[in-house]
Amino acid sequence: MKLSHRRYVSILLGLFVLFWLALAIEPVDRADWMLENALVALAVPLLVVTYRFFRFSRTSYTLIFAFLCLHEVGAHYTYAKVPYDAWLQALTGHSFDVQLGVTRNHFDRLGHFAFGLLLSYPMREIFVRVADARGFWSYYLPLDMTMAFSMIFELVEWAAAVVFGGDLGVAYLGTQGDPWDAQKDMLMATLGGLAAMVVTAVVNGRHQRDFAREWIESLRVKQKTR
Repeated sequence: MKLSHRRYVSILLGLFVLFWLALAIEPVDRADWMLENALVALAVPLLVVTYRFFRFSRTSYTLIFAFLCLHEVGAHYTYAKVPYDAWLQALTGHSFDVQLGVTRNHFDRLGHFAFGLLLSYPMREIFVRVADARGFWSYYLPLDMTMAFSMIFELVEWAAAVVFGGDLGVAYLGTQGDPWDAQKDMLMATLGGLAAMVVTAVVNGRHQRDFAREWIESLRVKQKTR
């Protein structure tokens, strides 16, 4: 029996609350955990409050849920200390870092890539259903928004590091000594968003009969200059 939309979203919310509670127990750095969860404390209530007025699809809520869970892992350990390589060694017997010659913890890069990959689709829903974006613009604008949010977040990280300073600022910024960390993070978010929009376009191209016509129409000049 297919679950109703409300029940499905309620289950995702309940699972996330349980996951959040589990990872809230003895994080590696409590102060950093609180900073990392500041945006979560705003985003989740906002999604709950706006459910009556704007309901994302099940796919979008699932993608948001996946991203939030991934973020909570980073918040629990701090992004620079997530022991993903130890987990992979336990599962496969091989070290990801050793095989690729990696000398830093790349979980933060995964987090930024996941931001673009998992949240661009929900952003597209907003543009399609609210702004009535069609064709090319329904894929470009979500990618553009992903890049904009990624840039804004890097500014927030920088501001937080300046305000709090010390070990907390370093833990939250998570550069791990890389002077180009912010640029690389934005690149990963862009690549994730691009991958999401390409996959979405391919799927829609196969199932929408008017896909090509919609793309052509979206690029046609609607109002000519006088």
